[in-house]
Amino acid sequence: MADPLNAVPQGGEAAAILLMLLPEEEAAEVLSRLDPEEVQHLGGAMFGVADVSEGQVNGVLDMFVERARQRTTLGFESDAQIRGMMSRALGADRAENVLARITPQTRASTLDTLKWMDPRTIASLVEHEHPQVVALVLAHLEAPVAADVLQLLDPEQQPDIVYRVATLGPVTAEALDDLERILLRQVARSNSGTTSKRGGASEAAKIVNNTRKSAEQRIVRALGKLDKTLAKTIEDEMFVFENLLDIDEKGLGTLLRTVDNEVLIVALKGADERIKTRMFGCMSSRAAQSIQDEIVGRGPMRLAEVQDAQREVLSVAKRLADAGTIMLGGQGDDFV
Repeated sequence: MADPLNAVPQGGEAAAILLMLLPEEEAAEVLSRLDPEEVQHLGGAMFGVADVSEGQVNGVLDMFVERARQRTTLGFESDAQIRGMMSRALGADRAENVLARITPQTRASTLDTLKWMDPRTIASLVEHEHPQVVALVLAHLEAPVAADVLQLLDPEQQPDIVYRVATLGPVTAEALDDLERILLRQVARSNSGTTSKRGGASEAAKIVNNTRKSAEQRIVRALGKLDKTLAKTIEDEMFVFENLLDIDEKGLGTLLRTVDNEVLIVALKGADERIKTRMFGCMSSRAAQSIQDEIVGRGPMRLAEVQDAQREVLSVAKRLADAGTIMLGGQGDDFV
C-alpha cells in the first residue's frame, strides 16, 4: 500500500513545489508570465505545500525531469533566430519587409492590465470617458467583472453603454492604441490594419445578466426606448433554454403543465441531457416515458423548428414569471 505521506503531488501542488525551489528572482519571473487567476491558484498552492516531505520533493523533481526530456528547445527564442537568418540572407531592410508580412500577430494589448484591476479601479478610470470608450473597455472584460464595473457607473449612462457594447463592430488596431493611451497613458503604435471583434448583443446580454435583478430590469427597459429591436435581441440572448435549469422544481412543474405537449416534445428534441433529465424528473414516470417515446419516434428534425419550440417555452416561462407564478433564477437575482 502506497504511503500517502510520500505520494507525489500533482498539478498546482507540483508547480508550487518547483516554484519554491527556485531563487526568488527566477520564481518572480515565472509568476510575471502567468494570468491573474493562475497566480492566485499557484499562490494558494504554495501555502498548502509548506510541509511536504523530502520524498515528495524528489518525486516532483523526477516528474519534471521526465517531462522536460520529452520537450525540445526548437521553439525557444525562435523569433530572434528566424530574424537573424532572414537578415543574413536578405539584408536588414528586405528582411524587415518580409517579416512584416509573415510574422504571426502577437500584439500584446496593454488592455490586459485591466485583468489585474478590481472593478472599482476600472470604474474610476472610465467614469469620465465617452460611453463608447467605456463600452470597449467592458467588452474586453469577463462578463461578471464588466457587470460590476457597469453598476459603479452613472445609472443614467448604463443603458447607453450596454447599447454601445451590443452594437460594437470590428475594432481597428489604431482604435485600440487610442484606448490604451486614454486608459493607461501609454502609446502603443501599430501599423497593422488588423481588426479585433468585440461586443455584440451576446456580449451585452452576458454583462447585463451578471448585474443585480433590479439593475437588469431598469437597463432593459431603458434599452427598449433606445432601440426596441436591439433590446428584444439582447433580452432573448439573456434568457436561453439552458436557463430553465435555474427554476426550482415546483416552478418547473408549473411550467411543464402550462406548455403544450406538442411544443415540449419538439423543444426537448435538441435539448441538453441535463435539461431533459431535470424536466422528466418533474413529471410522473408515465408522462416522462410518453414524451421520451415521442421524441425518439419523431426522427431527425430541422434545427430551426426546435429553436422555435424552445423560444415558445421560454416565452411561456417569462409570462408565468411576470405574473408571479414562477420565479426565474440566475446570477442577477437580488435577495434580502
